Amino acid sequence: MIARVTLDRAVGQDFDYLVPENLKGAVEVGTRVEVPLGSQRLLGLVTGILARSPHPKLRELIGVVGRQSLITPKILDLVRWLADYYCCSLELALKSAVPQAVLKKPENWRKKLFVRGLNPPSSETELTNRQRELWQAIRDRGASALSEILTELATSASTLRRMEETGWVAIAPQIEERDPFADEIVLPTSKLRLNPEQQNVLDRVIVAFDDLEREGHAFLLHGVTGSGKTEIYLQAIAHCLSRGKGAIVLVPEISLTPQTVERFKARFSDGEGNTEIAVLHSHLSTGERHDEWHKIRQGRARIVIGARSAIFAPVDPLGLVIVDEEHDSSYKQEETPRYHARDLAVLRAKREKAIAILGSATPSLESYRNVELRKYILLNLPNRVDSCTLPLVRIVDMRLEARGEKGIPIFSRRLKEAISLRLEAREQVMLLINRRGYASSLQCLQCGYVVECPHCSVSLTYHRRDERLLCHICGHLEPPPNVCPQPECGDPGIRYRGVGTQRVEETLGKLFPKARVKRMDSDVLKRKEDYRRILDQFRQGKIDILLGTQMIAKGLHFPNVTLVGIVYADLSLHIPDFRAGERTFQLLTQVAGRAGRGEVEGEVFVQSFTPFHPAIQYARQHDYLGFYEQELEQRQEFGYPPFNRLCALTLRAQDQDLARLTADHVATTVRQRLGDLPDLNVLGPAPAVLLRAETFYRYQIVLRTGRMPVLARRIKRLAKELELPEGVRLTIDVDPVHL
Repeated sequence: MIARVTLDRAVGQDFDYLVPENLKGAVEVGTRVEVPLGSQRLLGLVTGILARSPHPKLRELIGVVGRQSLITPKILDLVRWLADYYCCSLELALKSAVPQAVLKKPENWRKKLFVRGLNPPSSETELTNRQRELWQAIRDRGASALSEILTELATSASTLRRMEETGWVAIAPQIEERDPFADEIVLPTSKLRLNPEQQNVLDRVIVAFDDLEREGHAFLLHGVTGSGKTEIYLQAIAHCLSRGKGAIVLVPEISLTPQTVERFKARFSDGEGNTEIAVLHSHLSTGERHDEWHKIRQGRARIVIGARSAIFAPVDPLGLVIVDEEHDSSYKQEETPRYHARDLAVLRAKREKAIAILGSATPSLESYRNVELRKYILLNLPNRVDSCTLPLVRIVDMRLEARGEKGIPIFSRRLKEAISLRLEAREQVMLLINRRGYASSLQCLQCGYVVECPHCSVSLTYHRRDERLLCHICGHLEPPPNVCPQPECGDPGIRYRGVGTQRVEETLGKLFPKARVKRMDSDVLKRKEDYRRILDQFRQGKIDILLGTQMIAKGLHFPNVTLVGIVYADLSLHIPDFRAGERTFQLLTQVAGRAGRGEVEGEVFVQSFTPFHPAIQYARQHDYLGFYEQELEQRQEFGYPPFNRLCALTLRAQDQDLARLTADHVATTVRQRLGDLPDLNVLGPAPAVLLRAETFYRYQIVLRTGRMPVLARRIKRLAKELELPEGVRLTIDVDPVHL
């Protein structure tokens, strides 16, 4: 018996080992093993069992780590596909599929001493009255942690040890699982009555379960904000569980997980706080991630909720995969392997004969195009539940507001009046500006100099609370200068330009001194419980105005929010990226959807310097199809996705000339070696939009094709053969969401 092992260390190849007789029953695909390599002992994963090997002399495995295989053959096949399509090594792909906390040796279980009451020994050893009371209390409780017994029963460890010696109690170490939501009290809920539109959608999903033996199904659930998509998810999962299968629910932001988990735990709770739900995301502690993953692998959790990496959760058998806010760019991983979790969700569902539901009020153009190509089945929810209407959206032309002012005001007159009226009515307000900090730059009014990051091609952002300039790319920090740093200038007239969340917060305090204002951005949310705490305060009415970046734009349901203001709607519109219009439309529509979800009609103010841009006008009318059709026409004209696929090759070096020359060489090589692909277009090389980041200069080559699987295989092979100069790095991004 021969085991093919992929090592944790990136060596670019697998190794074959003999399985000794004493380990044959413990080794299978997915088993964690320790192996010899040269004079070292390394850890790896068994990715194949062979009858013979092409290598004549094989060494033996040293041992097996853990009691259960870590990856199922189905997920291993998915990981192999990922490694080929996204042009990375198998070992890197495996590290995305299995958390590092699970790969450690020894296994990362937390053990505690537990006490349990035994039947009285036959010798009828005498106990004091106090000891008999303790014994009865311990018997009634069942096995409990020793620390809890000592505190709650007001006794000492020596007393319990004497009782152990006489055979009345047993004290032994047990595994204690770490539950990230252990301190929460969840009140069970029952399923809601669906309206006819929701019921029709659910019926179509349930019918599809009867057809799963033949093939998987992918649905695109296009439902306006507040249309009740989550209730459909909950009832579809209940049906899936009744069929004996499990479900995976992906949410785009880790920050959305607590609210989603709360709703799901409330629905799938047994009344005593016990559920079959596991949570997977990067804000868990190492121990929590280890325990949650093993709960899934052992079949004790049949519902998994998490961010993009949860798509690899070892749910088996899998019946349903839900991707909420499927359009969100955070489903795309920005480091190797650069996979897209939404696409993997559809692929995994198809391979495991499960159902995939992609839900959004603003679907990505790629997903809606797949409906037209009949790859996905469209489900529609065009109306809000409970007779709620979509909010009225008002566009404010900030060019007119700026006339006669000494500068550009943060709030228009109409938005200030609207906030005052809502506060007087004791209603809540949400304000969005998608930029952190106090000011976006520090500029000299005399010579025009802007303080930039020494490592990146961006200006430093001023953070007033900490009195510092910060680079949001590499994290560089420095104190703000009092005069212009240019030696030939030195003018004291250096001023802050632009607006961020901190400055908006300060302005709100001056305009509405009695209002309770809370800011939410990544500068404020330092601990994993901060997000949940602020939202709980907002839900309880302890906050009047919630100000934040795009993290407040989606997935939140607060019936008392009647006004939403978007301070600078243009921030994402003029980025040099072909998806800028689509992202702006999605952001405006999503954040507008937070208003008017209760009994009072909602109102939205969009402040813009380009008020007639199609993305803003279609968002004003809540007209997704209108935006889709005009945007699709432009994409087709220029050959952008969804009509073609892109692959971005980025060359990075600390020497700019070396990066540029290497990019020229790589582009020439690609044209020579892949010129036989009939529909391949090679664009560039050109400087990246952000030329310098973290001390590296970056040049980009963009490949465009209609047959990405073919190109990906050829690019991966070519990348292995390229001999790059020392100090130059190549990254390959298949289907990039940002250029």
